[in-house]
Amino acid sequence: MSKDKRSFFDRLTGAVRLDEEEADTKPTKKDGSRDLSPTSWIEEESEKEGELTVDVYQTAEMIVVKSMIAGVRPEDLEVTITRDMIEIRGKREEERIASEDDYFVRELYWGSFSRSIQLPEEIDVDEAEAIEKHGLLILKLPKLDKKRQSKLKVKTA
Repeated sequence: MSKDKRSFFDRLTGAVRLDEEEADTKPTKKDGSRDLSPTSWIEEESEKEGELTVDVYQTAEMIVVKSMIAGVRPEDLEVTITRDMIEIRGKREEERIASEDDYFVRELYWGSFSRSIQLPEEIDVDEAEAIEKHGLLILKLPKLDKKRQSKLKVKTA
């Protein structure tokens, strides 16, 4: 894992890596010592965008994309599709109830996230459907039927 990009899971869980190569990037306290607390990493990387985790599978008729988006309001979610790609962007807002000093553990991911997925087949953009159910986003993307034929009537001019 590179120094400048931690996985969504690492961000989600607040995992701290103690590799020597990453030791130089750890936040420092006012006295110059290294701050190894998970909350220091969360605060430092809160401006970075998280990567949304997804499941993508196909049936005979469609491609289905599923992702957990619990805690995201529909107006804070944006799904953009083209014939061969989808992009999901959003933001999970944290409701501050306790002060920073009152937390014992902070593992939830708050902030912006996104995910772009290159689709294995072209889809019918006009027939695509997005459903949110109990915090699960389900995108149903009908495949284009490239074998479909229709007769074109020739008109005289």
